This record gives sequence, C-alpha cells and structure tokens, in this order.
Amino acid sequence: MKQIIAITNQKGGVGKSTTAQALGAGYRQRGFSVLFIDLDAQGNLSYTLGASAGGYTILEVLSKEIKASQAIQGTPSGDLIAYSPALSGADLLLGQTGKEYRLREAIQPILDKYDYIILDTPPALGILTVNALTACTWAIIPAQADTYSLQGIGQLYSTIEAVRRYCNPSLVIRGILLTRHSNRTILSRDIAELMEKAAKEIGTTLFTTTIRQNIAVKEAQSYRQDIFSYAPKSNAAIDYRDLIEELEEGNE
Repeated sequence: MKQIIAITNQKGGVGKSTTAQALGAGYRQRGFSVLFIDLDAQGNLSYTLGASAGGYTILEVLSKEIKASQAIQGTPSGDLIAYSPALSGADLLLGQTGKEYRLREAIQPILDKYDYIILDTPPALGILTVNALTACTWAIIPAQADTYSLQGIGQLYSTIEAVRRYCNPSLVIRGILLTRHSNRTILSRDIAELMEKAAKEIGTTLFTTTIRQNIAVKEAQSYRQDIFSYAPKSNAAIDYRDLIEELEEGNE
C-alpha cells in the first residue's frame, strides 16, 4: 500500500529531518520508490540530500505556479521536491480558501510514481504542518525523552485532531519515536514511561524501537550521505532498520 508519511513535531531539534532521510533511504534500499518533500524553511533535508540550487521548490508548487512534477529533482539519495527559504512566510503567502489542501491536491497526479512520499515538516504548527497532516496517510512524531517534548505532544495532538475532524479523517498516528535516546539515565527512563502513557492517551503507541544517540548521524549529514551508506553497522543504522521493520509489521 502506498504511504505518505509526515514526520512532524513542532519542537525543533528532535531529529525530524534525520528521521525523514533515514526512512526514505531505508525504503529505497528495500527496492521501493521514494519521493522526499522538504517543507521546512531551514532546508536541512534538502541540503543533506544534495539538492541543486536555483531549481523549482515546494513553495512554487503550493502557490500553484507549477505542477509538482516540474519541481522534482533527482539526487544521489532519491527524488526530492526541495525547500525554499521563503517558506518561513507561508502562513501569509498561502491565505486563500482551501489552503489546507494545497499539498494533497498538488501530489495527487504523481502518487502512482512512488511507493512512499516522505514529508519533512517545520518546527511549527502553521499552515505547512497542517498541509502535511492533510496530505499524509501516516504521521510519525519524533521526540526526545525530555519534559519539553512531552509537553509539545499534547499541543501537536490538538492540531492533529482538528485536521482529522475537518480535513483528513483517515490520518493515522503511527507512533511516537524516541530519538537521541539513552537508557542509561533514570530521567530518560522515567520520561520514556510518561511518553508511553501520553501515546496511549492520544490513541497511538510509543515505538518499541528507539534511535540511540550516535555521532555517525552528524558525520553522515556533513558528507551528505544517508546513514546506511555512510555507516551501515552504526547504532543509528541498526535502529532505523528496526524502525522500518516495526512499521512494516504494523502495516500487514
């Protein structure tokens, strides 16, 4: 079954772009066709994938200046619709009626080309995140085992529920993913337990897989490589493979 996966959390620094890249790379290794869409004005995913400068971006697509197919660029790591720095003003730029559906409508003609479309979202609960949640079939919430992440999940869930009610009733939260995780500290273990409770309260689960803190992730990004190509035996590569296995088991 084709899936459109939004990697979302309004809190920054929780590994959204890292998770988006790793998931896409992992699915490509399994022989699936993947399209990345970078909705974050910081452009971390576009940079790491080696996007070419000066091409069309997702902003022109959302503004209906061009079709999504015209914005797709091939990179060594897969197909990509790149970010634009001007996405930071998207809430003002995309103000017309039906603005929540721009992304869903734009990608409709290209759905048959891809098995997975991975959406990297900004650290904000604005129109771009709402567009991603309206367009996607699954949402994955990366979070760290800290109090701020726990607090932010409740705010994100309110947005998800509003999107379900008005825009995308079939949206599924596949789970909360603990990133940069360490089981060595009592605080991390305690907050992980609270995170599991929070997941149940919002009708989802805390993934069994956690992504361990691993310097290989930053090294791979600096070389613009995915974690599987750069360090296939690293903890992060092992963990992201396990995450994909967990996702596929739950999709059967």
